[in-house]
Amino acid sequence: MQFLLALIVVGPLIGAVAALLPAPPGLRGKSPDQAVLRHGVTVTGAILVAVIVLTLGFDHDQPSKMQATTDISWIAALDVRIHLGIDGISLPLLVLTALLTFLCALYSYYQPPKGPSPKGFVALLLVLESGTLATFAVLDLVLFFLAFEMVLIPMYFLIARWGGSEGVTGGRQAAAWKFILYTLLGSVVMLLGLLLIGLNAGTFDMVALATDNGRGLSTSVQLIAVLAIGIGLAVKTPMWPLHSWLPDAHTAAPTVGSVLLAGVLLKMGTYGFVRIILPIAPDGMRTFAPYLAAFAVVGIIYGSLACLALAKQGAGGDLKRLIAYSSVGHMGFVLLGIATMTPTGVNGALFANIAHGLITGLLFFLVGAVKERYGSADLDTLAGATGAALYGRAPRLGGLLAFAAVASLGLPGLAGFWGEMLAMFGAFNPAEGLSRPAFLTFMVIAGFGTLLTAAYLLIVVRRVCMGAYPQEGLQEGPQEAPPGGPTEALPEGPTAPAARFTDVRTYEFAAWTPLVALTVIAGLWPAVLLGLTDPVVQKLLAGGKS
Repeated sequence: MQFLLALIVVGPLIGAVAALLPAPPGLRGKSPDQAVLRHGVTVTGAILVAVIVLTLGFDHDQPSKMQATTDISWIAALDVRIHLGIDGISLPLLVLTALLTFLCALYSYYQPPKGPSPKGFVALLLVLESGTLATFAVLDLVLFFLAFEMVLIPMYFLIARWGGSEGVTGGRQAAAWKFILYTLLGSVVMLLGLLLIGLNAGTFDMVALATDNGRGLSTSVQLIAVLAIGIGLAVKTPMWPLHSWLPDAHTAAPTVGSVLLAGVLLKMGTYGFVRIILPIAPDGMRTFAPYLAAFAVVGIIYGSLACLALAKQGAGGDLKRLIAYSSVGHMGFVLLGIATMTPTGVNGALFANIAHGLITGLLFFLVGAVKERYGSADLDTLAGATGAALYGRAPRLGGLLAFAAVASLGLPGLAGFWGEMLAMFGAFNPAEGLSRPAFLTFMVIAGFGTLLTAAYLLIVVRRVCMGAYPQEGLQEGPQEAPPGGPTEALPEGPTAPAARFTDVRTYEFAAWTPLVALTVIAGLWPAVLLGLTDPVVQKLLAGGKS
């Protein structure tokens, strides 16, 4: 188990180096580009299998116990250690990361994003996977920071070199710079907070610090550390008003970049709140919790209103941009649950984390497919006289988009429901020392946000999926993708929206089905996930004691 976890973290890096090397003649297939894309599928598939084996070997009777641990001294003078391990909080995030990265690699094999050589794309994808997996597996504050930063460069290049610029002021380069400047500035502040904790406590070990539960840190140190670390994590989450990098990044990113950005990178911020701030600096967190909850509910309302503005007729709203703003609202529920400092609220936050990764990942896949077929994700174009009308033109694609939308709005029986409900339940009765009237107010505002969420998502479904099916002026679009390689995209231009195209293709079905299935399973059987997270949450909130 120890070797397996280390392999899961390091394996993608080895695969990234191999992707840059020339493919052996016998493995090239039809072209070197096809070979390197297949290499990406193979490596991410192997990592997914390793994560599944790790999950099967995990002791589910003791999810609060750190398992598959490796603990090696690295910088003895500062007590910095190469410390890896997993528990019931980190295991679901490892599975989500490995699954989404594999599905992105599979999707990219048949639908590679337009840009430079696929070698660089595959290598960046694997470096991104390694950094994300490491973030959820390391148990040392210095290693956490290094892994946290490791994902920035690959995501920057994925946006800047393989992204598009439609709907982005200044183009994809501007969106990429905005992404990296915001996150780097937040990370610098976070590093100061991490160093403050480590140097004052005499260790950077996250397990030891969580067990100490802040007893070795003065109240002033905790306050400064929570403020500094919280700013860095809030940028990555993203929390209003530190979210403005997100819409441009999502709009400019290629489809798989948006899937990974929403599905796993945003989870790094909320994971840091639960793993670091809650157990290590509880007094400081208690002071800032009402402010965190206030920013969270403002983000819920702001994100929903922004989506309503983009969804209305004549606004020229981009569908990818709309889903990006929806993430601001959904992650607001996660932050609200964390701010309650209760087992109910924190468990709801962790559940909403996973649900958002599954559902929003699926939504970005679907919007990417719509944009590939139409040459545009502009809602007015998709809803025009010769617009999408997906129910009549591509019923499976339309049905999947409607499914993802109702899952995102929190329909009972699907994964999106439980996390947001539990977060509001936690706000109904927050932790001791927090103002109940204030949190009841936050709960009511968040509840109103769920109504706004339902409104804009149903508007999107009506405008994109419904409408008259155009009978004239149709052209033949691409047919089913050949099993051995990528498909040709529809030519962009004024005739693209009225073109006839195939419904869900085989490779799309393969990439999207796991997300649909897990959304249903998590919605009907939430105990699978809550049974893993609850013992760990109880332990972290109790100061490292089971």
